[in-house]
Amino acid sequence: MTIINQYGQAIGYPLPHWSACSRPQSIVLQGQYCRLEPLNVQKHAQDLFDAYSSATDERDWTYMFTGPFHTIEELTEHLQQIESCLDPKRYVVIDSQSNKAVGSVALMRIDSANGVVEVGNVAFSPALQKTIAATEAQFLLMRYVFEQLHYRRYEWKCDSLNEPSKAAALRLGFSFEGIFRQAAVYNGRSRDTSWYAMIDKDWPMIRDALINWLAPNNFNHQGQQQQSLSDIRMAQQRR
Repeated sequence: MTIINQYGQAIGYPLPHWSACSRPQSIVLQGQYCRLEPLNVQKHAQDLFDAYSSATDERDWTYMFTGPFHTIEELTEHLQQIESCLDPKRYVVIDSQSNKAVGSVALMRIDSANGVVEVGNVAFSPALQKTIAATEAQFLLMRYVFEQLHYRRYEWKCDSLNEPSKAAALRLGFSFEGIFRQAAVYNGRSRDTSWYAMIDKDWPMIRDALINWLAPNNFNHQGQQQQSLSDIRMAQQRR
């Protein structure tokens, strides 16, 4: 419905009771397959270094602003610089079976006044990539942002040439919003940035699809999915 003011101009819908959101806190987000913990260098550095070092090459760092880290000292120094940072607020992904840190992710560009936050700095090791836990880690952070912090908009941005990241955004339920040309310079290269987002009105359907996908009965004894996330979302839309 279009709202018209006293001058005959179309305006956005009113938010008379809006107030700023809380900022992300140092809490643990518990799931079935993983949990997210606030970064603790002493606790997590060695696990993260071991997990990242299991990669056969350095392709996972091509589109990152940091890394790769060739020694535990390099990674520890980096983690020490960001451990107490409030923006980005870094969380470490702990695998429930091994109880080891296998990746990290951050909430960043936190605009609590307007209820906008971005998920980024996604550094998942080979032990986490393309696993049930990887999807659940993203779900836990989304649920925290929308249901506990009550943000209105959740963003995902990546290099426009980063095809795996773009595919991951769409799979998780983000909507593509456009490309910001020459938005950044990093690693000595120019970057066009692809923007994706979901808003609070999108969240209920995205949440339900993720819950259904993560349900134990959606996986066989080998851990293979019975229904893909996209199939579940398409079935929702047909109802």
